[in-house]
Amino acid sequence: METVKNIQNSTFKIFRHFAISLFLLCSFTLFSQTNYTPLQEAFSRSQEFEGRGNFTDAISSMKSIYQEDSYEINLRLGWVTYLNGSFTESAAYYQKAVKLKPYAIEPKFGYVYPASALGNWDQVISQYNDILTIDPQNTLANYRMGSIYYGRKDYTKAEKYLEKVINLYPFDYDSMILFAWVNYKLGKLREAQVMFNKVLLHKPKDTSALEGLSLIK
Repeated sequence: METVKNIQNSTFKIFRHFAISLFLLCSFTLFSQTNYTPLQEAFSRSQEFEGRGNFTDAISSMKSIYQEDSYEINLRLGWVTYLNGSFTESAAYYQKAVKLKPYAIEPKFGYVYPASALGNWDQVISQYNDILTIDPQNTLANYRMGSIYYGRKDYTKAEKYLEKVINLYPFDYDSMILFAWVNYKLGKLREAQVMFNKVLLHKPKDTSALEGLSLIK
């Protein structure tokens, strides 16, 4: 009899465990569907409005389900408010997204759009530096930093960033032509000449490369 009772107790425990697991699974599924469906619908509407160029309603769709602690909503609002020309508001949403996911790169790249539109170049550089701290080989961040310092006529700093890009993408047109001009500005004429000629392999009769070569000759 004792053996039968033990078997019955074991069977009951297994059944109870199964029932609890099933209840939790159903509850989680129901919660997930209930919680995410309105969000998915709002995102969908927002994207449809964006596609039509109706940024005001694209923003309103997201604000109707706004949650301050939602990375995705803040990221989305950062983008559509930028498209709407609301640069200060856009920067604020991107900053919230950065705080929510400090090791994420995408909100930092996003923040650069309104910051550059507002002319806040020190903030732009700060974001790129943060990106490169996380991902030192990030091609886009290195290229843009090189472009910024080239525009500021700080060719030594520009060379440092662009050299990384060239090592990763040796035959990329934008990187080659900018790196060629950086070398020219630094007085590295041999290096500039080689790079200008490589540009012409990529894009024959390129006016910028031909101009550079004419200056060296």
